[in-house]
Amino acid sequence: MFQRKPLVIGIGGGTGAGKTTIARAITSELDAGSVAYLQHDAYYRDRPDLSDEERAQVNYDHPDSLENELLVDHIDALCRGEAIERPNYDFVQHRRREETTRVDPSPVVVVEGILLFADIALNARYDIKIFIDTPADIRVLRRIRRDIEKRGRSFEDVRRQYYATVRPMHEAFVEPTKYKADLIVPEGGNTRVAIDLIVRRIRGEQHQD
Repeated sequence: MFQRKPLVIGIGGGTGAGKTTIARAITSELDAGSVAYLQHDAYYRDRPDLSDEERAQVNYDHPDSLENELLVDHIDALCRGEAIERPNYDFVQHRRREETTRVDPSPVVVVEGILLFADIALNARYDIKIFIDTPADIRVLRRIRRDIEKRGRSFEDVRRQYYATVRPMHEAFVEPTKYKADLIVPEGGNTRVAIDLIVRRIRGEQHQD
């Protein structure tokens, strides 16, 4: 069991920005088992009170759609050296699954998500805040592909959601949080430099007495 408080890293940015890619790249550079990895979109609120049609109309790009208080509790538990049961979300059914995933405490906690910096309580938990800044045209093309291939959406559904909620919510809640970040990484730029800097900082923390 580690003795120091874990280093908590938040990785934010718009839909399709490449957050998961950066998070996995950082994790791959560190020792196996040394990173607890949490995705914000696993914490969408479960709404069993709504019909299938009503759940499909929920604005999932607004901060209120996420159970941030549970994510705060889970980050705090990991920092205390306690394991958590992370929820799993079904993006086809718009419901939280019954089974959870155990996440053990680790020296590094990486949290990744679109609206990661839009919540004051969450922001207070990050030791390092990274924003992945990617042009809108690249992001929307990546989202179209992901939603059609992995989430069972039609192109028309993706197009409607993008104009109705994704784009306006990005402008209202995601883009402004760029300036809360400690490090802004331009997608398509030299992300290797950013990854090396972050990994060096993590290793420096771990080797302090």
